[in-house]
Amino acid sequence: MESLYIILVVLLFLLAVADLIVGVSNDAVNFLNSAIGSKAIPMKTILIVAGLGVLVGAVFSSGLMEVARNGIFNPNVFYFDEIIIIFLAVLITDILILDFFNTIGIPTSTTVSIVFELLGAAVSVSLLKMYYDPDLSRDLGEFINLTKATEISLGIILSIFIAFFVGAIVQFISRLIFSFNYQKKLKYIGALFGGISLSAITYFILIKGVNTIDFIDPDFAVLVQNNRLFVVGISLVIWIVLAQLLMSVFKINILKLIVIVGTFALALAFAGNDLVNFIGVSIASYQSFMLWQDAFLANGVLPSEFLMSGLDGEVQTPEYILVIAGFVMVLTLWFSSKAQYVVQTGVNLGRQGEGDERFKANNLSRTIVRYAMFTGQTFSQLLDEKLQIKISNRFNKPEQALNYTSSPTKPAFDLLRASINLVLASVLISIGTNFTLPLSTTYVTFMVAMGTSFGDRAWDRDSAVYRVAGVFNVIASWFGTALLAFSASAIVALVIWYGGNYAIIVLVILAGLSVVRNAVKHSKKTKIEQQQKRFNRTDIITINEITIESSKNMTSVIKGNNRLLRDVINNLGYHDSSRFKKSLSQLEQQENEIDELKDNVFYYIKSLEENTVEASKFYILTLDYLQEIVQSMAYITRSSHKHVNNNHKNLKFNQIRDLKRIDAELNEVNEKMIFVFENQDFTEIKLLVAKYEALVQFISDLIQKQIERLKVDDNSPKNTKLYFGLLLELKDLVNSTLQMMHLFQEYYNEAKKEF
Repeated sequence: MESLYIILVVLLFLLAVADLIVGVSNDAVNFLNSAIGSKAIPMKTILIVAGLGVLVGAVFSSGLMEVARNGIFNPNVFYFDEIIIIFLAVLITDILILDFFNTIGIPTSTTVSIVFELLGAAVSVSLLKMYYDPDLSRDLGEFINLTKATEISLGIILSIFIAFFVGAIVQFISRLIFSFNYQKKLKYIGALFGGISLSAITYFILIKGVNTIDFIDPDFAVLVQNNRLFVVGISLVIWIVLAQLLMSVFKINILKLIVIVGTFALALAFAGNDLVNFIGVSIASYQSFMLWQDAFLANGVLPSEFLMSGLDGEVQTPEYILVIAGFVMVLTLWFSSKAQYVVQTGVNLGRQGEGDERFKANNLSRTIVRYAMFTGQTFSQLLDEKLQIKISNRFNKPEQALNYTSSPTKPAFDLLRASINLVLASVLISIGTNFTLPLSTTYVTFMVAMGTSFGDRAWDRDSAVYRVAGVFNVIASWFGTALLAFSASAIVALVIWYGGNYAIIVLVILAGLSVVRNAVKHSKKTKIEQQQKRFNRTDIITINEITIESSKNMTSVIKGNNRLLRDVINNLGYHDSSRFKKSLSQLEQQENEIDELKDNVFYYIKSLEENTVEASKFYILTLDYLQEIVQSMAYITRSSHKHVNNNHKNLKFNQIRDLKRIDAELNEVNEKMIFVFENQDFTEIKLLVAKYEALVQFISDLIQKQIERLKVDDNSPKNTKLYFGLLLELKDLVNSTLQMMHLFQEYYNEAKKEF
């Protein structure tokens, strides 16, 4: 029996390592967002600064299991075997939930997930105890601290709205003062701004350190807590003087220094406060095992008879475990692609200017933007016209601010906004800590960043509906985290209660397979995105490079269409709607690729050399033909799926045979075309044109042939509609490809004349 629980405790520690990795990947958005988005310093330097902050915070963490100390459930009413079930359910669920959100790139709260998982598992086990022990006089309130759970929920909801509106107001005022051309202003008031910002961050480090870092002397902690205003005042004076010295003598950009110090501070606070969310459960399980083992050796008490009163207090974490955990967190920061993926969600939603929008607009975002515009226009009418012009001028973006009009690889936002993001997050978290308010550092930092982007007018009419939709998607996922964590953990605890050791083995295997599967899918998705962005748009500066890029776009689309058309025709032959799932997914990928190319036409054209109007026209027309090809393929795929999914009659054998002949001949000429364009040998274009023209004539003959069949054969109207539709769209598809060949042929002939 003892060896069984040793194995379970070891398993809990292994799960804690996995939880640590997925947790850090999600929480990295807390402290990397501003530095990465502003490109204040190189990526390696950002990771070094954040890594040092994480390591210092982990090593000097007090190691107290926050969730246990806050009393989400009452350990003294649970037996040892029940506590182990709760802890196993929590860690298995936490790994799955955080990995899921990492995979889709949504920043969520590790604190919220762990709290509601503990709550869900504890409620599940409590209800089971009450069900199987009718004599148990306790109600659910004696097992669970519902007041604390409610307090945490309300605190988090409140912090979301406060963080957004404070961020918006402070950023708006800051931009009025500094504008986007802030370099001149910094010469005069940069020391004051830097002093205020750095003293706020210093106070944040001290306050969080007083509460989470064991290295700080208790007497010093009391001194800081009792003399907050004095500490802030002294810090402000020192930093103003130091900032002026750094700017005047050493010519250091004070905004970069704020970003560096702020990133270190948030990373330190994250490790000092949130580390125990990942390893605290395993530490508590180990302590539970040691308490039971001592009792078992002394009195022979069984796990089902030993109450866990010893967990009522604080759960201290050994220092060597904190050091190991700190290194695991640092390695995760350096090597986790999912961490960078989650960070990009916040960066993209807050960026200044246009680009690829990850989230789609919805009715809610459209309604909010429409009413916000109406409110803004109404309010602006109350202001004097001259004042409106002055305000608008403060938000003008000069070329040098972000290389705004020419480069798609510019920083997402400037150093001023990055500094304010970090300072406000530090101040709000410090205030929450002072008043012992429950809040999530993830939610605060994210909503501050969204508020500052709104206050900075980063959400203009072209992007607002997408950004608002993105913010609401993220917020909805936060509430979903709590609900999902509670429900899933309760179900897992129920399964372990009834399934015992076999259930534990199956659940751990399923969790492992799920994480591996998500990792593989994420890796494939990343590779696809890299392939789609294979050409650096800032390097497209010559006509020749436009030709190369257009050729690559064309071959990519044609290769995808070859595979898709073959699958669709085969699926029609099988008449199985389930087989269309892969085809529809491939089609969506094709459509997204074309949409991305067309979304970035602005950057392509801006990066071209001057006097290249014809090259720009050539590139746009090529994209237009590619879009027509994909649209034809979309009709072919969706109409075929609809026909099969509605259980209409199968196409006849000779119809499938004719479609396969078209597919075979189209594939043959497309393969030749791919070879020509991959090798940039345009001398064969004339031959390709002839082959495509012959294929168009072949399809026209098949249309005539089908008309003649209808005179003598009894056929289904639905079949006829589908078959004619497929033939006509195939003809349009080939015609679009043919027109594209004509375009390249003309371009090639003109190029030869000039040469």
